[in-house]
Amino acid sequence: MRVAFRGATLFVSMKKVALHTLGCKLNFAETASIGREFARRGFQIVAFGEQADVVVLNTCTVTEKADRECRQMVRRALRRSPDAFIVVAGCYAQLQPGEIASIEGVDLVLGSKEKADVFAYAGDFQKREAPAIHITPAGEIVDASPAVTGNLVERTRAFLKIQDGCDYNCSFCTIPRARGGSRSVPVSVLVGQAEQLVRDGYREIVLTGVNVGDYGRHEGSSLRDVLRAVSSVDGVERLRVSSIEPNLLTDELLDFWLSKGNISNHFHMPLQAGSNAVLGMMRRRYRREWYGDRVRAIKSRFPDAGIGADVIVGFPGETVSDFGSTFEFISDLPVSYLHVFSYSERPNTDALALGPRVEARVRASRSERLRMLGLHKRRLHHESFVGRDVEVLFEAVRSPGWISGLTKEYVRVDVSESATSPNVVRWVHVTGATVDGCVGILRERL
Repeated sequence: MRVAFRGATLFVSMKKVALHTLGCKLNFAETASIGREFARRGFQIVAFGEQADVVVLNTCTVTEKADRECRQMVRRALRRSPDAFIVVAGCYAQLQPGEIASIEGVDLVLGSKEKADVFAYAGDFQKREAPAIHITPAGEIVDASPAVTGNLVERTRAFLKIQDGCDYNCSFCTIPRARGGSRSVPVSVLVGQAEQLVRDGYREIVLTGVNVGDYGRHEGSSLRDVLRAVSSVDGVERLRVSSIEPNLLTDELLDFWLSKGNISNHFHMPLQAGSNAVLGMMRRRYRREWYGDRVRAIKSRFPDAGIGADVIVGFPGETVSDFGSTFEFISDLPVSYLHVFSYSERPNTDALALGPRVEARVRASRSERLRMLGLHKRRLHHESFVGRDVEVLFEAVRSPGWISGLTKEYVRVDVSESATSPNVVRWVHVTGATVDGCVGILRERL
Protein backbone atom coordinates (compact mmCIF):
# COMPACT_ATOMS: atom_id res chain seq x y z
CA MET A 1 0.00 0.00 0.00
CA ARG A 2 1.37 3.46 -0.94
CA VAL A 3 0.56 6.62 1.01
CA ALA A 4 1.50 10.16 -0.14
CA PHE A 5 2.92 12.36 2.66
CA ARG A 6 4.23 15.90 2.02
CA GLY A 7 5.43 15.12 -1.46
CA ALA A 8 7.00 11.80 -0.54
CA THR A 9 5.65 8.30 -1.00
CA LEU A 10 5.72 6.04 2.01
CA PHE A 11 5.19 2.31 1.79
CA VAL A 12 2.86 0.99 4.49
CA SER A 13 2.44 -2.75 4.78
CA MET A 14 -1.07 -4.14 5.12
CA LYS A 15 -1.89 -6.18 8.16
CA LYS A 16 -1.92 -9.87 7.40
CA VAL A 17 -4.50 -12.42 8.55
CA ALA A 18 -4.27 -16.20 8.31
CA LEU A 19 -7.40 -18.32 8.61
CA HIS A 20 -7.64 -22.05 9.26
CA THR A 21 -10.69 -24.30 9.28
CA LEU A 22 -11.23 -27.55 11.14
CA GLY A 23 -14.19 -29.77 10.36
CA CYS A 24 -17.06 -29.68 7.91
CA LYS A 25 -17.86 -27.84 4.68
CA LEU A 26 -20.18 -25.58 6.66
CA ASN A 27 -17.20 -24.42 8.71
CA PHE A 28 -15.29 -23.73 5.48
CA ALA A 29 -18.15 -21.56 4.19
CA GLU A 30 -18.24 -19.60 7.44
CA THR A 31 -14.45 -19.13 7.48
CA ALA A 32 -14.57 -17.81 3.93
CA SER A 33 -17.17 -15.24 4.94
CA ILE A 34 -14.97 -14.15 7.83
CA GLY A 35 -12.07 -13.84 5.41
CA ARG A 36 -14.09 -11.67 3.05
CA GLU A 37 -14.79 -9.26 5.90
CA PHE A 38 -11.08 -9.05 6.72
CA ALA A 39 -10.30 -8.37 3.05
CA ARG A 40 -13.02 -5.71 2.90
CA ARG A 41 -11.38 -3.96 5.84
CA GLY A 42 -7.98 -3.86 4.16
CA PHE A 43 -6.27 -6.98 5.51
CA GLN A 44 -4.09 -9.15 3.33
CA ILE A 45 -5.11 -12.81 3.59
CA VAL A 46 -2.14 -15.19 3.72
CA ALA A 47 -1.90 -18.95 3.95
CA PHE A 48 -2.00 -20.51 7.39
CA GLY A 49 1.58 -21.16 8.44
CA GLU A 50 2.88 -17.92 6.95
CA GLN A 51 3.77 -14.92 9.10
CA ALA A 52 0.59 -13.08 10.11
CA ASP A 53 -0.58 -10.30 12.43
CA VAL A 54 -3.89 -12.04 13.11
CA VAL A 55 -4.73 -15.76 13.10
CA VAL A 56 -8.33 -17.02 13.13
CA LEU A 57 -9.06 -20.69 13.85
CA ASN A 58 -12.60 -21.90 13.15
CA THR A 59 -12.94 -25.09 15.15
CA CYS A 60 -14.82 -28.38 15.20
CA THR A 61 -15.63 -30.67 18.09
CA VAL A 62 -17.14 -33.73 16.45
CA THR A 63 -14.24 -35.92 17.56
CA GLU A 64 -11.49 -35.86 20.15
CA LYS A 65 -9.02 -35.58 17.26
CA ALA A 66 -10.60 -32.28 16.20
CA ASP A 67 -10.13 -30.87 19.72
CA ARG A 68 -6.51 -31.98 19.79
CA GLU A 69 -5.84 -30.57 16.34
CA CYS A 70 -7.10 -27.15 17.44
CA ARG A 71 -4.53 -26.99 20.24
CA GLN A 72 -1.81 -28.07 17.81
CA MET A 73 -2.80 -25.36 15.31
CA VAL A 74 -2.59 -22.63 17.97
CA ARG A 75 0.93 -23.70 18.88
CA ARG A 76 1.91 -23.93 15.22
CA ALA A 77 0.61 -20.41 14.51
CA LEU A 78 2.51 -18.94 17.44
CA ARG A 79 5.76 -20.63 16.43
CA ARG A 80 5.57 -18.84 13.08
CA SER A 81 4.07 -15.59 14.39
CA PRO A 82 4.74 -15.26 18.13
CA ASP A 83 3.16 -11.79 18.31
CA ALA A 84 0.02 -12.66 16.33
CA PHE A 85 -3.41 -11.94 17.75
CA ILE A 86 -5.02 -15.38 18.06
CA VAL A 87 -8.78 -15.84 17.65
CA VAL A 88 -10.30 -19.26 18.32
CA ALA A 89 -13.95 -19.55 17.30
CA GLY A 90 -16.65 -22.06 16.51
CA CYS A 91 -17.90 -25.33 17.96
CA TYR A 92 -14.95 -26.25 20.19
CA ALA A 93 -14.84 -22.69 21.52
CA GLN A 94 -18.60 -22.81 22.16
CA LEU A 95 -18.39 -26.00 24.22
CA GLN A 96 -15.03 -25.58 25.96
CA PRO A 97 -14.28 -21.83 26.18
CA GLY A 98 -12.29 -22.15 29.41
CA GLU A 99 -10.14 -24.91 27.97
CA ILE A 100 -9.44 -22.79 24.89
CA ALA A 101 -8.69 -19.70 26.98
CA SER A 102 -6.13 -21.67 28.96
CA ILE A 103 -4.04 -22.28 25.82
CA GLU A 104 -1.07 -19.92 26.04
CA GLY A 105 -1.18 -17.22 23.38
CA VAL A 106 -4.95 -17.19 22.72
CA ASP A 107 -6.40 -13.65 22.83
CA LEU A 108 -10.06 -14.05 21.89
CA VAL A 109 -12.55 -16.91 22.19
CA LEU A 110 -15.76 -16.58 20.17
CA GLY A 111 -18.78 -18.89 20.15
CA SER A 112 -20.90 -20.11 17.27
CA LYS A 113 -22.85 -16.86 16.99
CA GLU A 114 -20.04 -14.41 17.69
CA LYS A 115 -17.62 -15.77 15.08
CA ALA A 116 -19.67 -14.14 12.32
CA ASP A 117 -18.64 -10.71 13.67
CA VAL A 118 -14.99 -10.93 14.74
CA PHE A 119 -14.46 -7.17 14.44
CA ALA A 120 -17.11 -6.42 17.03
CA TYR A 121 -15.03 -8.20 19.67
CA ALA A 122 -11.39 -7.92 18.58
CA GLY A 123 -10.83 -4.20 19.08
CA ASP A 124 -7.45 -3.15 17.71
CA PHE A 125 -6.12 -6.74 17.47
CA GLN A 126 -3.46 -6.10 20.11
CA LYS A 127 -2.21 -8.99 22.26
CA ARG A 128 -3.94 -9.26 25.61
CA GLU A 129 -2.74 -10.28 29.04
CA ALA A 130 -5.81 -12.49 29.43
CA PRO A 131 -8.09 -13.77 26.65
CA ALA A 132 -11.59 -12.34 26.24
CA ILE A 133 -14.46 -14.84 25.97
CA HIS A 134 -17.73 -14.10 24.21
CA ILE A 135 -20.21 -16.99 24.08
CA THR A 136 -23.97 -16.90 23.54
CA PRO A 137 -25.64 -20.02 24.97
CA ALA A 138 -26.62 -22.31 22.10
CA GLY A 139 -30.26 -22.27 23.16
CA GLU A 140 -30.39 -18.51 22.66
CA ILE A 141 -29.08 -18.53 19.08
CA VAL A 142 -32.14 -17.88 16.92
CA ASP A 143 -30.84 -16.80 13.52
CA ALA A 144 -28.63 -18.34 10.84
CA SER A 145 -25.91 -16.04 9.55
CA PRO A 146 -25.40 -16.39 5.77
CA ALA A 147 -22.08 -17.80 4.56
CA VAL A 148 -20.61 -18.76 1.23
CA THR A 149 -17.23 -20.01 0.07
CA GLY A 150 -15.50 -20.84 -3.17
CA ASN A 151 -12.02 -21.05 -4.61
CA LEU A 152 -11.40 -17.53 -5.90
CA VAL A 153 -8.76 -18.82 -8.35
CA GLU A 154 -10.61 -21.73 -9.94
CA ARG A 155 -14.13 -20.29 -9.49
CA THR A 156 -15.71 -23.66 -10.23
CA ARG A 157 -17.58 -24.89 -7.15
CA ALA A 158 -18.94 -22.81 -4.25
CA PHE A 159 -20.53 -23.85 -0.95
CA LEU A 160 -23.67 -21.98 0.08
CA LYS A 161 -24.83 -22.23 3.70
CA ILE A 162 -28.61 -22.57 3.84
CA GLN A 163 -29.19 -23.83 7.39
CA ASP A 164 -27.56 -24.07 10.81
CA GLY A 165 -28.10 -25.98 14.04
CA CYS A 166 -29.98 -29.21 14.71
CA ASP A 167 -33.07 -30.26 16.66
CA TYR A 168 -32.11 -33.92 16.72
CA ASN A 169 -30.81 -35.55 19.89
CA CYS A 170 -28.50 -38.31 18.68
CA SER A 171 -26.86 -39.76 21.77
CA PHE A 172 -23.28 -39.39 20.45
CA CYS A 173 -23.46 -35.85 19.05
CA THR A 174 -22.41 -32.47 20.47
CA ILE A 175 -23.54 -30.35 17.52
CA PRO A 176 -26.91 -29.18 18.96
CA ARG A 177 -25.07 -27.97 22.08
CA ALA A 178 -22.45 -26.25 19.95
CA ARG A 179 -24.67 -24.67 17.29
CA GLY A 180 -28.14 -24.54 18.81
CA GLY A 181 -31.46 -25.49 17.26
CA SER A 182 -32.31 -25.77 13.59
CA ARG A 183 -32.78 -22.46 11.78
CA SER A 184 -32.60 -21.40 8.15
CA VAL A 185 -31.36 -18.62 5.88
CA PRO A 186 -34.32 -17.05 3.98
CA VAL A 187 -34.81 -18.27 0.40
CA SER A 188 -34.65 -14.69 -0.90
CA VAL A 189 -31.16 -14.26 0.62
CA LEU A 190 -29.99 -17.56 -0.86
CA VAL A 191 -31.22 -16.60 -4.32
CA GLY A 192 -29.30 -13.33 -4.11
CA GLN A 193 -26.15 -15.15 -3.06
CA ALA A 194 -26.56 -17.69 -5.86
CA GLU A 195 -26.96 -14.88 -8.39
CA GLN A 196 -23.75 -13.29 -7.12
CA LEU A 197 -21.89 -16.61 -7.35
CA VAL A 198 -22.97 -16.91 -10.99
CA ARG A 199 -21.71 -13.39 -11.67
CA ASP A 200 -18.43 -14.36 -10.01
CA GLY A 201 -18.05 -17.22 -12.47
CA TYR A 202 -18.98 -20.27 -10.40
CA ARG A 203 -20.70 -23.08 -12.27
CA GLU A 204 -21.65 -25.39 -9.39
CA ILE A 205 -23.25 -24.55 -6.05
CA VAL A 206 -23.25 -26.96 -3.11
CA LEU A 207 -25.97 -26.40 -0.50
CA THR A 208 -24.58 -27.01 2.98
CA GLY A 209 -25.67 -26.87 6.61
CA VAL A 210 -25.81 -28.96 9.77
CA ASN A 211 -29.10 -30.68 8.88
CA VAL A 212 -29.86 -29.52 5.35
CA GLY A 213 -32.97 -31.65 4.93
CA ASP A 214 -34.55 -29.91 7.91
CA TYR A 215 -34.40 -26.57 6.09
CA GLY A 216 -37.31 -24.24 6.79
CA ARG A 217 -39.26 -26.44 9.20
CA HIS A 218 -39.61 -23.58 11.69
CA GLU A 219 -40.01 -20.94 8.99
CA GLY A 220 -42.77 -22.54 6.93
CA SER A 221 -40.65 -23.55 3.96
CA SER A 222 -38.65 -26.62 2.90
CA LEU A 223 -35.54 -27.89 1.16
CA ARG A 224 -37.67 -28.38 -1.94
CA ASP A 225 -38.36 -24.61 -1.95
CA VAL A 226 -34.61 -23.93 -1.91
CA LEU A 227 -33.91 -26.46 -4.65
CA ARG A 228 -36.63 -24.96 -6.83
CA ALA A 229 -35.47 -21.38 -6.29
CA VAL A 230 -31.70 -21.82 -6.60
CA SER A 231 -31.86 -24.31 -9.48
CA SER A 232 -33.92 -21.73 -11.39
CA VAL A 233 -31.29 -19.00 -11.10
CA ASP A 234 -29.92 -18.24 -14.56
CA GLY A 235 -26.39 -19.59 -14.88
CA VAL A 236 -26.55 -22.24 -12.13
CA GLU A 237 -25.37 -25.17 -14.20
CA ARG A 238 -25.08 -27.59 -11.29
CA LEU A 239 -26.65 -27.71 -7.87
CA ARG A 240 -25.56 -30.28 -5.30
CA VAL A 241 -26.77 -31.07 -1.77
CA SER A 242 -23.92 -31.75 0.65
CA SER A 243 -25.82 -34.34 2.72
CA ILE A 244 -29.32 -35.27 3.83
CA GLU A 245 -30.69 -37.36 6.67
CA PRO A 246 -32.39 -40.46 5.23
CA ASN A 247 -35.61 -39.89 7.18
CA LEU A 248 -35.95 -36.48 5.47
CA LEU A 249 -35.55 -37.78 1.92
CA THR A 250 -39.25 -38.20 1.19
CA ASP A 251 -40.64 -39.58 -2.06
CA GLU A 252 -41.96 -36.12 -2.93
CA LEU A 253 -38.56 -34.50 -2.41
CA LEU A 254 -36.77 -37.28 -4.29
CA ASP A 255 -39.11 -37.00 -7.28
CA PHE A 256 -38.54 -33.25 -7.51
CA TRP A 257 -34.78 -33.62 -6.98
CA LEU A 258 -34.44 -36.09 -9.84
CA SER A 259 -36.77 -34.12 -12.14
CA LYS A 260 -34.38 -31.16 -12.37
CA GLY A 261 -31.62 -31.54 -14.90
CA ASN A 262 -29.16 -29.29 -13.08
CA ILE A 263 -29.47 -30.95 -9.64
CA SER A 264 -26.72 -33.55 -9.32
CA ASN A 265 -27.54 -37.23 -8.93
CA HIS A 266 -25.40 -37.45 -5.82
CA PHE A 267 -26.78 -38.29 -2.38
CA HIS A 268 -24.72 -38.34 0.79
CA MET A 269 -26.91 -39.96 3.47
CA PRO A 270 -25.52 -40.72 6.94
CA LEU A 271 -26.19 -44.35 7.87
CA GLN A 272 -24.12 -44.58 11.09
CA ALA A 273 -25.00 -48.26 11.67
CA GLY A 274 -26.59 -51.19 9.88
CA SER A 275 -27.87 -52.69 13.12
CA ASN A 276 -31.28 -51.58 14.32
CA ALA A 277 -30.21 -52.17 17.91
CA VAL A 278 -27.31 -49.73 17.53
CA LEU A 279 -29.44 -47.22 15.62
CA GLY A 280 -31.84 -47.29 18.56
CA MET A 281 -29.06 -46.63 21.07
CA MET A 282 -27.84 -43.80 18.84
CA ARG A 283 -31.38 -42.35 18.80
CA ARG A 284 -31.36 -42.14 15.03
CA ARG A 285 -34.74 -41.34 13.44
CA TYR A 286 -34.90 -44.30 11.03
CA ARG A 287 -34.07 -47.98 10.86
CA ARG A 288 -32.01 -49.92 8.36
CA GLU A 289 -35.09 -50.93 6.38
CA TRP A 290 -35.92 -47.30 5.63
CA TYR A 291 -32.32 -46.53 4.67
CA GLY A 292 -32.26 -49.47 2.30
CA ASP A 293 -35.57 -48.36 0.81
CA ARG A 294 -34.17 -44.87 0.12
CA VAL A 295 -31.10 -46.30 -1.62
CA ARG A 296 -33.24 -48.57 -3.79
CA ALA A 297 -35.64 -45.72 -4.58
CA ILE A 298 -32.74 -43.61 -5.85
CA LYS A 299 -31.17 -46.42 -7.83
CA SER A 300 -34.47 -47.42 -9.44
CA ARG A 301 -34.75 -43.93 -10.92
CA PHE A 302 -31.08 -43.25 -11.63
CA PRO A 303 -28.91 -46.41 -11.61
CA ASP A 304 -25.74 -44.31 -12.00
CA ALA A 305 -26.44 -42.09 -9.00
CA GLY A 306 -23.61 -41.66 -6.50
CA ILE A 307 -24.64 -42.56 -2.95
CA GLY A 308 -22.31 -42.07 0.01
CA ALA A 309 -22.78 -43.18 3.62
CA ASP A 310 -21.24 -42.22 6.95
CA VAL A 311 -20.72 -45.09 9.38
CA ILE A 312 -19.68 -45.00 13.06
CA VAL A 313 -17.85 -48.12 14.25
CA GLY A 314 -17.42 -49.23 17.86
CA PHE A 315 -20.38 -47.41 19.38
CA PRO A 316 -20.88 -48.33 23.07
CA GLY A 317 -22.78 -51.60 23.27
CA GLU A 318 -22.00 -52.61 19.67
CA THR A 319 -21.60 -56.39 19.77
CA VAL A 320 -19.89 -58.72 17.34
CA SER A 321 -23.34 -59.55 16.01
CA ASP A 322 -24.24 -55.85 15.63
CA PHE A 323 -21.10 -55.17 13.64
CA GLY A 324 -21.76 -58.24 11.54
CA SER A 325 -25.22 -56.89 10.75
CA THR A 326 -23.72 -53.55 9.71
CA PHE A 327 -21.10 -55.18 7.51
CA GLU A 328 -23.62 -57.51 5.85
CA PHE A 329 -26.15 -54.73 5.33
CA ILE A 330 -23.62 -52.45 3.65
CA SER A 331 -22.18 -55.32 1.60
CA ASP A 332 -25.59 -55.90 0.03
CA LEU A 333 -26.36 -52.18 -0.41
CA PRO A 334 -25.56 -50.45 -3.73
CA VAL A 335 -23.83 -47.47 -2.14
CA SER A 336 -20.90 -45.87 -3.95
CA TYR A 337 -18.54 -45.01 -1.10
CA LEU A 338 -18.21 -44.94 2.69
CA HIS A 339 -16.91 -42.46 5.24
CA VAL A 340 -15.95 -44.60 8.22
CA PHE A 341 -15.38 -43.17 11.71
CA SER A 342 -14.31 -44.92 14.88
CA TYR A 343 -16.58 -43.86 17.73
CA SER A 344 -15.08 -40.99 19.72
CA GLU A 345 -16.22 -40.25 23.28
CA ARG A 346 -17.52 -36.70 23.57
CA PRO A 347 -18.08 -34.97 26.92
CA ASN A 348 -21.64 -34.55 28.19
CA THR A 349 -23.21 -36.89 25.62
CA ASP A 350 -25.67 -39.60 26.60
CA ALA A 351 -23.64 -42.25 24.78
CA LEU A 352 -21.09 -42.12 27.61
CA ALA A 353 -23.61 -43.84 29.88
CA LEU A 354 -24.09 -46.72 27.45
CA GLY A 355 -22.04 -49.86 27.38
CA PRO A 356 -20.17 -51.97 27.37
CA ARG A 357 -17.35 -49.90 25.89
CA VAL A 358 -15.74 -51.29 22.74
CA GLU A 359 -11.97 -51.51 23.06
CA ALA A 360 -9.92 -49.17 20.90
CA ARG A 361 -8.16 -52.03 19.11
CA VAL A 362 -11.53 -53.58 18.24
CA ARG A 363 -12.80 -50.27 16.93
CA ALA A 364 -9.69 -49.95 14.77
CA SER A 365 -10.07 -53.48 13.41
CA ARG A 366 -13.75 -53.00 12.57
CA SER A 367 -13.05 -49.62 10.99
CA GLU A 368 -10.39 -51.12 8.75
CA ARG A 369 -12.75 -53.86 7.57
CA LEU A 370 -15.39 -51.30 6.62
CA ARG A 371 -12.85 -49.03 4.96
CA MET A 372 -11.72 -51.90 2.75
CA LEU A 373 -15.35 -52.64 1.89
CA GLY A 374 -15.84 -48.96 1.07
CA LEU A 375 -12.84 -48.94 -1.26
CA HIS A 376 -14.19 -52.01 -3.03
CA LYS A 377 -17.56 -50.35 -3.56
CA ARG A 378 -15.96 -47.11 -4.71
CA ARG A 379 -13.92 -48.95 -7.32
CA LEU A 380 -16.96 -50.90 -8.57
CA HIS A 381 -18.86 -47.62 -8.92
CA HIS A 382 -16.05 -46.08 -10.94
CA GLU A 383 -15.67 -49.18 -13.14
CA SER A 384 -19.37 -49.00 -14.06
CA PHE A 385 -18.58 -45.91 -16.16
CA VAL A 386 -15.78 -47.46 -18.24
CA GLY A 387 -16.64 -47.39 -21.94
CA ARG A 388 -19.28 -44.70 -21.46
CA ASP A 389 -19.51 -40.95 -21.95
CA VAL A 390 -19.85 -38.71 -18.88
CA GLU A 391 -20.25 -34.97 -18.42
CA VAL A 392 -17.40 -33.48 -16.38
CA LEU A 393 -17.00 -30.05 -14.82
CA PHE A 394 -13.23 -29.59 -14.77
CA GLU A 395 -11.65 -27.90 -11.79
CA ALA A 396 -7.87 -27.78 -11.82
CA VAL A 397 -4.61 -29.58 -12.45
CA ARG A 398 -4.34 -32.08 -9.58
CA SER A 399 -1.20 -33.94 -10.69
CA PRO A 400 1.46 -33.26 -13.36
CA GLY A 401 0.04 -33.75 -16.82
CA TRP A 402 -3.58 -34.27 -15.73
CA ILE A 403 -6.58 -32.02 -15.22
CA SER A 404 -9.37 -33.25 -12.98
CA GLY A 405 -13.10 -32.68 -12.56
CA LEU A 406 -16.32 -34.18 -11.23
CA THR A 407 -19.37 -35.73 -12.82
CA LYS A 408 -22.88 -35.12 -11.53
CA GLU A 409 -22.59 -38.51 -9.83
CA TYR A 410 -19.57 -37.29 -7.84
CA VAL A 411 -17.01 -39.33 -9.75
CA ARG A 412 -13.61 -37.74 -10.26
CA VAL A 413 -12.36 -37.94 -13.86
CA ASP A 414 -8.89 -37.07 -15.16
CA VAL A 415 -7.89 -36.26 -18.73
CA SER A 416 -4.69 -34.96 -20.28
CA GLU A 417 -3.87 -31.48 -19.00
CA SER A 418 -3.50 -30.20 -22.56
CA ALA A 419 -7.01 -31.34 -23.51
CA THR A 420 -9.06 -28.71 -21.69
CA SER A 421 -9.00 -26.00 -19.01
CA PRO A 422 -10.54 -25.36 -15.58
CA ASN A 423 -14.17 -24.32 -15.11
CA VAL A 424 -15.50 -25.79 -18.34
CA VAL A 425 -17.95 -28.65 -18.84
CA ARG A 426 -16.89 -31.29 -21.37
CA TRP A 427 -17.99 -34.77 -22.33
CA VAL A 428 -15.42 -37.46 -21.59
CA HIS A 429 -15.23 -41.04 -22.82
CA VAL A 430 -14.10 -43.08 -19.82
CA THR A 431 -11.29 -45.50 -20.69
CA GLY A 432 -10.20 -46.71 -17.26
CA ALA A 433 -11.00 -46.66 -13.55
CA THR A 434 -9.27 -47.04 -10.21
CA VAL A 435 -10.38 -46.67 -6.62
CA ASP A 436 -9.53 -42.95 -6.89
CA GLY A 437 -11.59 -42.19 -9.97
CA CYS A 438 -11.69 -42.52 -13.74
CA VAL A 439 -9.52 -41.51 -16.68
CA GLY A 440 -10.63 -40.77 -20.19
CA ILE A 441 -10.43 -38.76 -23.36
CA LEU A 442 -12.53 -35.83 -24.50
CA ARG A 443 -15.52 -36.67 -26.66
CA GLU A 444 -17.38 -34.09 -28.72
CA ARG A 445 -21.16 -34.41 -28.48
CA LEU A 446 -23.67 -32.86 -30.86
